[in-house]
Amino acid sequence: MILGLDPHLFWLAFAVTGFAGFVKGAIGFAMPMIMMSAFGSFLPPTTALALLIMPTLVTNLVQALRQGTGPAIDSTRKFGWHIAMVVIFIIVSAGFASSIPQSWMYFLLGAPITLFALWQLAGRSLRLPVHHLRRFEIVSGIIGGLYGGVSGIWGPPLIVMLLSTDTPKEEQIRVQGVVFLIGAVTLVIAHLASGVLSGPNLWASLAMVVPAMIGMRAGFMVQDRLNVAQFRRWTQGLLALSGLNLVRRAIELGLI
Repeated sequence: MILGLDPHLFWLAFAVTGFAGFVKGAIGFAMPMIMMSAFGSFLPPTTALALLIMPTLVTNLVQALRQGTGPAIDSTRKFGWHIAMVVIFIIVSAGFASSIPQSWMYFLLGAPITLFALWQLAGRSLRLPVHHLRRFEIVSGIIGGLYGGVSGIWGPPLIVMLLSTDTPKEEQIRVQGVVFLIGAVTLVIAHLASGVLSGPNLWASLAMVVPAMIGMRAGFMVQDRLNVAQFRRWTQGLLALSGLNLVRRAIELGLI
């Protein structure tokens, strides 16, 4: 056993985390979605959730501060309502991580995200009117927080909001890092209290930081070479694949 896991499961989780770190470094998101969907194929749900928590925390810290603390603080202020809702509703929902039907949780997140991403990939615009931004910021934060507490995935609603407002590439990546970091800190605290992140699960989660950072550093080199149009297309494509994978997981778990 390695940190409570069979050796082949540990090294499989190690490889998945490295790939997820690479994608996060290149595009700025999708790490928890990749890890949770892959881990769910060979680990119990609470173990899968625990293993993604510490890599998510560390990689988001690096991403949020890549341009320095000043820009990170500015982004925190600019998207304060979304951040507040994510924090509040992660805390609210974390206690239900072991009791909410996983199939419906995956489907209700994956289906609308997939439709949105495919709509944008088809060249359709979904730009939000300025007077609706605050409302959408709050609603997307609530949705992200509710899903974050039970699954460790709170990014897709934020990505939808940033794509819908044509946020510039550098700011989008920084905002993702800031929001994901604050959510990750909340998730750590919530699941230290819930017991999900304890004992061998905690040490295994810390071990996953290593492949996550190796992958992320490689991903940064790709990110720096993408222009704005390429970045948006990669983001939209990955968002669509992430949504489809969540739907697939819902079906696997017996939704239909």
